[in-house]
Amino acid sequence: MTKPKFFNIFSRKKSLVKKTKKNKKKIIVDYREKNCLIPSELEKKGFEIEFKNLKVADYIVKGVAIERKTISDFISSTINKRLLNQLEELQQYENRLLVIEGIDEQELYSDKNPEKIGMHPNAIRGLILSILLNYNVPIVFTKNYLDTVKFIHILSKKKKREKPLNVNKKTLNQEERVQFILEGFPGIGPKTARKLLTKFKTLQNIFSASEQELKDAIGKKGETMKKIIDFKYK
Repeated sequence: MTKPKFFNIFSRKKSLVKKTKKNKKKIIVDYREKNCLIPSELEKKGFEIEFKNLKVADYIVKGVAIERKTISDFISSTINKRLLNQLEELQQYENRLLVIEGIDEQELYSDKNPEKIGMHPNAIRGLILSILLNYNVPIVFTKNYLDTVKFIHILSKKKKREKPLNVNKKTLNQEERVQFILEGFPGIGPKTARKLLTKFKTLQNIFSASEQELKDAIGKKGETMKKIIDFKYK
């Protein structure tokens, strides 16, 4: 008598599950981001989320390190100097981004009411320029968390190859950091930067100074510097 053959009706289903999981794109997320809505939205888009205790960045998308800041966090981390440390740590990655989230929900700076923000608008403008020019970190401004999700989604499609860590990293002290920011302006070298700091003492005082005050301190370079400080980011 021929024995009946039994087929595992679940075998194909299991293989499909494995295949689906294998095809999912993985995003590494810092565990401190668990409380925000972005990871769950990324999961809805088919991403596999792996939470880790990241020492650098909030999201790693195919080798691109992303530091995410809401506007409030951007301001507060600037005031307490945490942002400068994070920007230095991002230098470990060849590909890095700073996401400033919430421009539809909150003002980044205000010329009419600077007290509302907590920082002088020119100080924020100067910081943005420094991030771009000195730290070489591209900035993405997003409307809200859903817009951030869309940027990450598009990034995952565009970036094809992971980049290795750059281990050649120098940690700057506080004076070097401040000087580093000023040296991002055209014509401002170490000597001129130190001259400005000796006269004005703080970055905020420098960014708040009038064109004439800057010219008195460093000559014609002050005129160029003032134009950049007052440049309105679109």
